[in-house]
Amino acid sequence: MSQEHYILDPTTVGSAVSPSAIPETAALTGFKDIVFGSTAGIIGKTIEFPFDTVKVRLQSQRDDAPLRYRGPLDCFRQTVNQDGIRGLYRGISPPLVGAAAENSALFFSYNIAQSFVRKNLYTDLVTDKLPLNALIFCGAVSGAFTSFLLTPIELIKCKMQVQTIGLQRPISTPLTTSASGLPGASARIHTIAPIRHAGPFALIGEVYRVYGIRGFWHGQVGTFLRETGGGAAWFGSYEYVSGVLRKWGGRKTNSAGEQMMAGAAAGVSYNFIFYPADSVKSRMQTEAIGTKGDKMESFWTVAKRMYKAGGIKPMYRGCGITCMRSAPSSAIIFLVYESLKSYFA
Repeated sequence: MSQEHYILDPTTVGSAVSPSAIPETAALTGFKDIVFGSTAGIIGKTIEFPFDTVKVRLQSQRDDAPLRYRGPLDCFRQTVNQDGIRGLYRGISPPLVGAAAENSALFFSYNIAQSFVRKNLYTDLVTDKLPLNALIFCGAVSGAFTSFLLTPIELIKCKMQVQTIGLQRPISTPLTTSASGLPGASARIHTIAPIRHAGPFALIGEVYRVYGIRGFWHGQVGTFLRETGGGAAWFGSYEYVSGVLRKWGGRKTNSAGEQMMAGAAAGVSYNFIFYPADSVKSRMQTEAIGTKGDKMESFWTVAKRMYKAGGIKPMYRGCGITCMRSAPSSAIIFLVYESLKSYFA
């Protein structure tokens, strides 16, 4: 990812550059990171969300009961049969907000971390990019910061995504014709009334009523582990693959296709390496809301129970479809971000 660094030319001090120019430039750069990251995140999330719904439903299956789904394709089929295509987008409102917040925070804090590291640890660098190990560290810092914004959003999202599991669709049965001829033989009645599910604001109120403010960060340890390690892998993979492609092509910048290739590699590495942490988090966040005064299980308690029930296998349930959807999603995110940054440079 190309980074712009604004270096003060000593020959202009006291003449062409006013003291206010530097913070204004830094503020504008930060604003662009937020806007471009938000836009890229919303587009990427819209593309990947149906796959995310399947992933969460696979992860939420209990270990002490028969599995409801035989795999990703079976989960996809059952979801569509039960709720239609709309069911794959159930709960998308919080994730769209989350995607905007996540990607804006990731890109913003990633660039802030680079500026800090350059200023304090690599003072001899002027225009060269930071070394890869420093970029990986900056990615980890970015992910750690972003995790605190994501946990409440993902909590509501996960609860909405599993609302219809185990429920039947309204079905119709034919009525027989009465002696008076009413109703007709083709008349049908619904034997199961449609169920109205709680929306995001209702769930927010319920979580607060039962658990208080602290309840919105249920699963924070899992999000922190996933985002810290994932942020390092995401940005590290993107920077590494981008650099390799530039070297092979003998160019100073990457083409749109190369940006997408590097973004796809970043998405897969982000999701695969720390997937077990995400599985434990999803299990915690899809549990039914209890009653006031109930205590929430810790990350390590849930992780040990999952491992004891099935070993490492349950922790990678849904990993294949997650990596499959993360490749195009991350490719689009980096392409949109880099394109906007280049266009409005």
